[in-house]
Amino acid sequence: MPSFEVTPQSMSFAQPLALRSGASIAGYSLAYETYGTLNAQRSNAVLVCHALNASHHVAGVYAGQPKSEGWWDNMIGPGKPVDTDRFFVIGVNNLGSCFGSTGPMHVNPETGRVWGADFPVVTVEDWVDAQARLLDALGIEQLAAVMGGSLGGMQALSWTLQYPERVRHAVVVASAPNLTAENIAFNEVARRAIVTDPDFHGGHFYEHGLVPKRGLRIARMIGHITYLSDDVMNEKFGRSLRDAAVGAAYRYSTQEIEFQIESYLRYQGDKFSEYFDANTYLLITRALDYFDPARGHGGDLTAALRVAKAKFLLVSFTTDWRFSPQRSREIVNALLDNRFNVSYAEIDAPHGHDAFLLDDVRYTGVVRSYFERIAAEDLQ
Repeated sequence: MPSFEVTPQSMSFAQPLALRSGASIAGYSLAYETYGTLNAQRSNAVLVCHALNASHHVAGVYAGQPKSEGWWDNMIGPGKPVDTDRFFVIGVNNLGSCFGSTGPMHVNPETGRVWGADFPVVTVEDWVDAQARLLDALGIEQLAAVMGGSLGGMQALSWTLQYPERVRHAVVVASAPNLTAENIAFNEVARRAIVTDPDFHGGHFYEHGLVPKRGLRIARMIGHITYLSDDVMNEKFGRSLRDAAVGAAYRYSTQEIEFQIESYLRYQGDKFSEYFDANTYLLITRALDYFDPARGHGGDLTAALRVAKAKFLLVSFTTDWRFSPQRSREIVNALLDNRFNVSYAEIDAPHGHDAFLLDDVRYTGVVRSYFERIAAEDLQ
């Protein structure tokens, strides 16, 4: 299905935003995009929250850039599961990111210097507060739905707790109520790869005209391994050697790229290091680590979710070992304990965590059916 052309937008906010860290930030901007038309009742708005290395560019293409599809273009658009002929969809780039919203690479208006490592720590809850301000400015009092995968799913869940009256439905895909120790460990190893890069300069590498690409490459390689299942890696690469290595009948080298999986990971790392900001990586992975709505309730997730008023759809994938189905079921069980309206789909897909971004007829069918129900029940 051909995609549609979109135009990114930006909105500035002068009023300081109080952050969970105790700091605040003023004079910031948020990049965003919208798709579809807001109806007269302003009741058909859907907010899409992005994951670690994504952005406000959720769907559509940019004029003159035919390969610029949004990261969830298979899910959102005219006639797609989240149908923009019915819904007004908003994608927002989070504060601290590097795709248009104010972040570490921008100038701190109070000092006149690039923020760098001095950019304040942000949390999932801070992002939700910033998104709520944007919706206020757009005149949207209540969302038909908030939706996200992975870290985006955490934001969707947090919306139902921070602004329960403003969300009618929450769609939480391949997510979790908090990170396991193993997940935090992966994030920490990736962060150490960045901060120990000699070009990092304590986070103020901009002043030196450098980019800590080595650290970013390794961080991306670590992350990418966790996004794919073992089955998919074996199917795509197995133990295949690159043609050059086969021709040489093994090089027996610790430096050369010999296996196809090595080549693939280095390609992903190189590409990532060209467009992503190192300080943003540190900020966003730390926000992932901090998210834990049950912390303020003695670890009781049921108690934490009690304030929600939304209806929920949760989706997980059997081969996703980073955000396993067990973690989604924790949320489902806590919601059921509170007698909330919950739908849950556990998709037997081979793709690992990345499945939430890919086409699977069962997955897209579940989402399509849920949004058709929202349209039938809420938008008449």
